[in-house]
This record gives sequence, structure tokens and C-alpha cells, in this order.
Amino acid sequence: MLNLVTMTAIPELLVLVLAIFAAVILYKILKTVKKMLINTIIGLVVLVLANVVLELEIDYDWVVILICAVAGTVGAIFVIALHCLGIAF
Repeated sequence: MLNLVTMTAIPELLVLVLAIFAAVILYKILKTVKKMLINTIIGLVVLVLANVVLELEIDYDWVVILICAVAGTVGAIFVIALHCLGIAF
């Protein structure tokens, strides 16, 4: 009888361990996504504020949005610097 209980408990314990492992990985991914989303929003706000306050007239095309989405605040400063230098945007 002890053998039967042990044999059914092993798969249940394995599923429990895998579920805990998946929960930890998912938590880390969502935590990273949250930080990236906040960085993206701050980058876009910096770009819009610089565009309005400094009257830079930077067009919001897909390249500018993509740079701000990936690089955040640093990307916004990069776009502003390239625009001020007359290189792009």
C-alpha cells in the first residue's frame, strides 16, 4: 500500500515543482515587461514635451516611436539630438 501512495505522489510533486518554476519565470518576465513599459512611456513623454516646449517639429513616424519604445528615455534623447544636429527626423 505504501508503494501505491508513493507512485501516485511522485507525478503530483513533479507537477507542483513545475508549476512553481513556471510561476517564478512568469513573475520575472512580467516584472521586466512592467519596467520596459514604464521606460517606454517616459521616453515618449520626454519626446512629446521636448517637441512642444522646444518647438522641434519632430514627426512621430514609426521609426521614432520604435526607437522610443525600445530605448525609452535614452532613445528620446537620441532622437532629439539627431534632430537638433540635422542628421535625421
